[in-house]
Amino acid sequence: AMPVPFLDLKAQYAPLRDDILAAMGKVLDNTAYILGPAVADFEKQFAPYCGATHAIGVNTGTSALQLALLALGVGPGDEVIVPAMTFIATASAVDYTGARTVVVDVDPVTGTMDPALIEAAITPRTKVIMPVHLYGQPVDMDPILAIAAKHGLKVVEDAAQAHGAEYKGCRCGSMGALAVFSFYPGKNLGAYGEGGAVVTSDAEADRVVRILRDWGQDRRYHHIMKGFNARMDGLQGAVLGVKLAHLEGWTEGRRRAAAMYADALAGIPGLTLPQARADVRHVWHIYATQVPERDRVLKYLNDHGIGAAIHYPVPVHLQPCFAEWGYRAGQFPVAEHIGANELSLPMFPELTRAQVDEVASVLREALQKA
Repeated sequence: AMPVPFLDLKAQYAPLRDDILAAMGKVLDNTAYILGPAVADFEKQFAPYCGATHAIGVNTGTSALQLALLALGVGPGDEVIVPAMTFIATASAVDYTGARTVVVDVDPVTGTMDPALIEAAITPRTKVIMPVHLYGQPVDMDPILAIAAKHGLKVVEDAAQAHGAEYKGCRCGSMGALAVFSFYPGKNLGAYGEGGAVVTSDAEADRVVRILRDWGQDRRYHHIMKGFNARMDGLQGAVLGVKLAHLEGWTEGRRRAAAMYADALAGIPGLTLPQARADVRHVWHIYATQVPERDRVLKYLNDHGIGAAIHYPVPVHLQPCFAEWGYRAGQFPVAEHIGANELSLPMFPELTRAQVDEVASVLREALQKA
């Protein structure tokens, strides 16, 4: 048997090693450790990649979410609508602003925010709808943008898993008032450490986020807003600048891997395969299947050298830290079903047919045993 890792960061680094070390060396030579030219250059490249005018590099995707909400004036007394199935950062960022997180359930096929459930969740206090492009698949944005326009709300895209994804020809990051990306190392575009960005085509939002990320200063020691230390560091800007040029090729590698999985896993009893909507470019950050007896299947895979994982076992409304919201089990059944059944298979651009076949063969055994 051949072990297959969940993620292979070494495979990606090896061919880039010289370029990465040269770019990092430049930062070390000019001692621009925080922000600086490498970050500015990356911002200038990343904005058009996302179909936006401005990109602001920050220290984490979580900070990006928080600053995007603050740039829209979100605060105590406001409400922000988020999907039940997402990483906790989406909900935590709302919590940091002092606003109330309002949860809606997700679509059973894609796991993304269900537009049909949004209007019932809107109150006079709602300010923002924050859909999450989960697993690399864009949310069904047209109805969400229409609802937002009708009710005078802003849309912030959580695109932390969707670098380069497209909805009806529009890049994720170009549709909301602002959008947010993470460059956590495992992401489709990953830094070598923490990193994130806010992208927008609104000049005023760009100005405010830049001030907020750097202690609320419009010039040094002149603090016009209550700001944060949320700056991207120079080394991360340098790494991301080198890697961005390769992202399209990696994305095609992921799409190839997803197609190989669809072929190798077809017709396995009990296995639900992820489906890409017809009108999107899915970038397959996560290859999210669903299986019965998920925990037993996961253990079997891991015991047999297959690096499978779960995204995410506990929907945000059931996280113990958010008990104060007052939600109960059973309220968002689709997200709860996904949490109980979702199984992420190894997914990275360099995945080979032999690796896919190995995953398929071990998964078939695991499901027979379960």
